[in-house]
Amino acid sequence: MHGGEGLIGWGEAARVTLPAGQDRFTAADKWLREALDGARIDDEVGAPGCGPVAFGSFTFDPASDGSVLVLPRLVLGRRGGQAWLTTISGPGGGEPGGWPPLGVQRRPGAGGAAGGPPGKQRGGSSPRNNTAPGEIRWHDGSLSAPEWERAVAAAVARIKAGALRKVVLARDLYASAAAPIDDRLLLGRLAARYPECYTFACAGLAGATPELLIKRQGWEVSSLVLAGTAPRGQDAAHDAALGAALLASAKEAEEHEYAAASVRDALAPLCDRLTVAERPALLKFANLQHLATTVSGTLSAREASGAGHSVLSLLTALHPSAAVCGTPTELAMELIRELEGMDRGRYAGPVGWVDSAGNGEWGIALRCAELDGARARLFAGGGIVADSDPAAELAETVTKFRVMRFALEA
Repeated sequence: MHGGEGLIGWGEAARVTLPAGQDRFTAADKWLREALDGARIDDEVGAPGCGPVAFGSFTFDPASDGSVLVLPRLVLGRRGGQAWLTTISGPGGGEPGGWPPLGVQRRPGAGGAAGGPPGKQRGGSSPRNNTAPGEIRWHDGSLSAPEWERAVAAAVARIKAGALRKVVLARDLYASAAAPIDDRLLLGRLAARYPECYTFACAGLAGATPELLIKRQGWEVSSLVLAGTAPRGQDAAHDAALGAALLASAKEAEEHEYAAASVRDALAPLCDRLTVAERPALLKFANLQHLATTVSGTLSAREASGAGHSVLSLLTALHPSAAVCGTPTELAMELIRELEGMDRGRYAGPVGWVDSAGNGEWGIALRCAELDGARARLFAGGGIVADSDPAAELAETVTKFRVMRFALEA
């Protein structure tokens, strides 16, 4: 969901969990095409996100298992004042479970169906109450704060000594609640407080990311690159001063340029036209402000209509970007594995949706947590360059953790 628009799914018509490998995006695309092969689709709306839609969340590291693609039974969409409902059933119109699934598309009448989930009339059981998780206890993740600062210092030394120019280091934090964590309550809080972000939930990973990795609608693609961060001010004057300092910072500009260049270089060979903002602008959220560069383009005829036409094929080219990995990519990935002391899982990986026409919208899974009953694992990170200060980088992660801490504790 973004600004009150987007897609919500219930139930599962089909799911695949993908093994580790560089080809996990290609494997997901192949699985979806085979799952929908021969499907009868009745689409009265004919817009991106209509018809069969799969929700996905991919691991950051290609060496990690656990990437997931889910085809829901029901998908509710809303965009531009229009709402629609997609249902998927098995052969003969029965419950899902056989191939090929049957996609049925219909548009709700006045008043729409975007006000809430289908509930027990559709799902077969009474909906849960939106229950607060109660008291939260916090625990260190793989590294304590001092240990993570030492990891940042080691990364800075490695950058100064060799060919590595930037690496993104992350840390995790565990929360234990008094009661099971209701993901709907968290998502409601996140969507209300951070409407400019992309609120997401897929297979137990939930959050509100500010970063759009790739959006595809027909031949058009776009991306929003964020790198370089400052806190919000206590008042308007303080906020403006922090923003001006962020724009003037050579360290933050260097970090951002690596991220913008990685997206530009990945999309350029695939597009007949590519437009990249000449300089980054400030993008302000409730708790942070970032340097942001917009990228937009038109796919070449070969890319738009060929075998690799799906938005999932674009993920192959784009992930991991320098915004979440570093520059050069291979060296940065090796150092992340060496210094972080953890498997990121699907944190900092692509999360989003893809429809049967290959359209889709994928963010980077930031400002998020893995949810498991009464436990949550939160993540935060920052870009490290030669001028990075470990204490300042630690403070940035503390600020980024506040997004999910707010959702849990509000």
